[in-house]
Amino acid sequence: MERIVVVGADAAGMSAAHQALRTAEVTGRSVEVIALEQTSDTSYSACGIPYLVAGLVDSDTDLVARSAAQHRELGVDLRMGTTVTGIDRDRKVVSVTSEFDESSEVAYDQLVLCTGASAMVPDWARDADGTLIDGVNPAKTLEDARYWLDLIAGSGRRGVVVGGGYIGVEMAEALAERGFQTTLATRTRVMSKLDPEMSDRIEEGMRAAGVTVLTDTVVASANAEGGRIRSVTTVSGDTIEADVVVLALGVRPSTSLGAEAGLPIGVHGGYLPDDHQRVADDIWAAGDCCESLDRMTGERIFAPLGTHANKQGRVCGFNLGGDESKRFAGVLATAITRFSSGPTYLEIARTGMNTEVAARFGHDALTLITQSDTASGYMAEATPITVLLTADKLTRRILGAQIVGGAQSGKRIDTVAAALWGEMTVDDLAEMDLAYAPPFATVWEAVQLASRRVSERI
Repeated sequence: MERIVVVGADAAGMSAAHQALRTAEVTGRSVEVIALEQTSDTSYSACGIPYLVAGLVDSDTDLVARSAAQHRELGVDLRMGTTVTGIDRDRKVVSVTSEFDESSEVAYDQLVLCTGASAMVPDWARDADGTLIDGVNPAKTLEDARYWLDLIAGSGRRGVVVGGGYIGVEMAEALAERGFQTTLATRTRVMSKLDPEMSDRIEEGMRAAGVTVLTDTVVASANAEGGRIRSVTTVSGDTIEADVVVLALGVRPSTSLGAEAGLPIGVHGGYLPDDHQRVADDIWAAGDCCESLDRMTGERIFAPLGTHANKQGRVCGFNLGGDESKRFAGVLATAITRFSSGPTYLEIARTGMNTEVAARFGHDALTLITQSDTASGYMAEATPITVLLTADKLTRRILGAQIVGGAQSGKRIDTVAAALWGEMTVDDLAEMDLAYAPPFATVWEAVQLASRRVSERI
């Protein structure tokens, strides 16, 4: 029997584990799967954490897709509270330490690294002994979510979010909805992967909801009394009072285990799997610890999203189980979020290149912003939608899109993502047969209207 050892039991790891077992049944392979997980949590939605903190999800258990017991019932030998400390590639064993401080080794025939990514924590967030200052924490893991749920019930009412990406925007919403006087401080601008004109719309909406948005702002230090956070100070010397500080500065691939074993690491710090998810002989990787191929640029990027983790894990599992026809075809970094608080409801989405990236990769591109509605103007459902579309002037190929708008606007990004996946032109998208009825769209669907207007100008 071939032994597959999976390190990490969240999205990518357990997708790989179960798909390997299912595929092996079809191909006739005899396999056993051992999964080693350092924490007490498995298969949970990290993307749901801001909504749990906001009070929109009842319990942390609601974010768990499959419990440890359910994984075991389906045939995975899942061992929780187990930390892998080393890989011996010659002997094909991993060294492990259990939660009871017992050290041992686990042999493998195939090793799968699904160690995810860790939150970026600046030095100023820690006290003299290296522990996080009380009231300062990321929002990355389910344990982080429990920390915030416990803390916000008894905290004051001044919250600072450091970082203006997806998690920063979502946690600003959560704090605002919990009644905190909320400040978001970001090094450049809110949602900086969007073009500035689209970022401006988000900032305007957040300010309308009462959030103080500080752009071009870097936090340099934290000020604590009795071990508890009281304020943060920026590089420019400004002090922002705070009872809680959310760290939303992004994540880094957790690859030290493989790096110490001599596995190649990319420029973004992630593993470099091929399209089967193989990184070396008998070693595989999937999920947020990996860099992915950007289908638009041909370069490796770090795009830590649950969609990619689940797909990569599945592809890995197929190959482990004996079906080598499955490949991971790369990413467009398509993403969506929202900000909803007080009078503001904004859906935010993007796919493909922004204007700066298109220029950096040599495209003579046209970018156009189109205002429209999500439904016919005479319908109560109609909300404004702004579409930014970028296309290459020579080939007419669509390069990317961004959407900021009201209810039912964000998921329209999927239409453009499908067009990007198929390497379509603005003319193709403008002529696609998309659904129309007054409660759902205008007769010229918003992304088609944007594409038509771009096509008329290039």
